[in-house]
Amino acid sequence: MHGSPQDLEIKIDMAAPGAERIVDASPPWETIATDIIFGEGPVWDKRAKQLFFTDIIGDTVWKWRPGVGHEAILKPSHKANGLCLDLEGRLVVAGWGGRTVFRFEKDGSLKTLAARWEGKKLNSPNDIVVRSNGSIYFTDPSGGMLNVGMVDEDLQRYLDIAGVFRIAPDGTMSLVTADFVYPNGLCFSPDEKLLYVNCSRERLIRVYDVRPDGSVGQGRLFYQYTHPDRGNPDGLKCDVEGNVYCTGPGGVWVHRPDGSVLCRLKLKGHATNIGFGDDDWRSLYITMIGSVTRTRLKIPGVAAH
Repeated sequence: MHGSPQDLEIKIDMAAPGAERIVDASPPWETIATDIIFGEGPVWDKRAKQLFFTDIIGDTVWKWRPGVGHEAILKPSHKANGLCLDLEGRLVVAGWGGRTVFRFEKDGSLKTLAARWEGKKLNSPNDIVVRSNGSIYFTDPSGGMLNVGMVDEDLQRYLDIAGVFRIAPDGTMSLVTADFVYPNGLCFSPDEKLLYVNCSRERLIRVYDVRPDGSVGQGRLFYQYTHPDRGNPDGLKCDVEGNVYCTGPGGVWVHRPDGSVLCRLKLKGHATNIGFGDDDWRSLYITMIGSVTRTRLKIPGVAAH
């Protein structure tokens, strides 16, 4: 694998015993897309063997295929952010600047799944995940009305909360939690009994027990970041053993299920989000400011639908 114009490097630091089971000391890496202003939302499509990702400031949803490269599938995207695939393989989008959650239909049309809560416009849907029963969970902080280069037309805030929401398979929407100042990344444990949500402002991850009806119990602190390196908690994923991966200060942090740090993939560039992919789900795709890269791990991630 090769370098990039950014001279990206991946080094493993803060490694605890057991880290070698996750990743080599000098893992291979590859830049798959450049000229990306603010990459986000990587999700692997196992059916078509391609990666979807967004460029928020570049106002584009992209797809990338090995040997082909990346091409725009939606531009303008109203500053789209997080992505996931539903049970039918349709792309579901956290529509950050446009303040909606929407889905690509099989015929290429776009369908809005959520736009308001209790009659008021959403803030700016940020990250998104689909559970195995088809329900969709997404975070809704306020950054899409504030961040330079990432705003769309309406900058007015209407909700008093920054919530985590659930869209049931029948389309019913409910509030999962309003515990956060700025909820960002979220993911489920492999058995979907736990929901992890991070907060960029408070620099922490909370974990929740998921009830049978899709609601959650009281949140518990999973990890609090105090490292001085640049970067706040953002993208969040689990591997099949329940280890938790989070883009944070200085790179990608890997936590054991008890929250303790296994290691950090230290990056020269600024990582924004992560997604597992390829046929074995052992490639870790990393969206960054300026590019999209990937590396190889030894344990597969939880597969996307």
